[in-house]
Amino acid sequence: MEKTNSYCPVIENISSRMKKIYGKGELGLFLAEEVLKYNAYELQVIFSRSRGEIERLPENYRDKLRPYAREWLSGRYHRLILLYRKGLFRDNNEPVKCRDTYLKYCDIIPKACFDNKIYDCRSEDDEKNPYYNLFYYLVCAFAMFVEDEPGHPVGTPFPGGFEVVKEHDGYLCPIRDKEEEILYSVCNFCPAKQDKRNI
Repeated sequence: MEKTNSYCPVIENISSRMKKIYGKGELGLFLAEEVLKYNAYELQVIFSRSRGEIERLPENYRDKLRPYAREWLSGRYHRLILLYRKGLFRDNNEPVKCRDTYLKYCDIIPKACFDNKIYDCRSEDDEKNPYYNLFYYLVCAFAMFVEDEPGHPVGTPFPGGFEVVKEHDGYLCPIRDKEEEILYSVCNFCPAKQDKRNI
């Protein structure tokens, strides 16, 4: 896709179409088809930006976080494409859980991508291109609303020695309720519950 101001209506259209989806299989198909539109250069920029953000963290935390950060974006992207190519979404008629939360998530996608402080639909600058930010929200939608996984992969460490854990009836996250003030944070839509040991 060319880098033009056509990104704005494209992203709004994707958000609108997502809101009309009710099933996990249909959503998985939709998300896979959208992320497959990213070309090799765009994926390289996206994954490079993600690695750059990790490398800016303090060394002792960065080394622990790095494998989970890879899984968070590139690992989930590859899993989404693999499931799509195997045709595993076609038979999944299970409804997306927590429809109200899902619809709110769809609503924030354009707002997050078009935040004037960060992204500019007219920009040729890779750092300000909203289409790259969209990728992150599509991959997180797959994790949270198709696979019912937390926004941060299980095992993701956080300062203080806490991490995301899986329990028999769901997931616990040490920062789940602490991200509410962060604008456009996917944590606000995460199926994990707040780990009460870190309140």
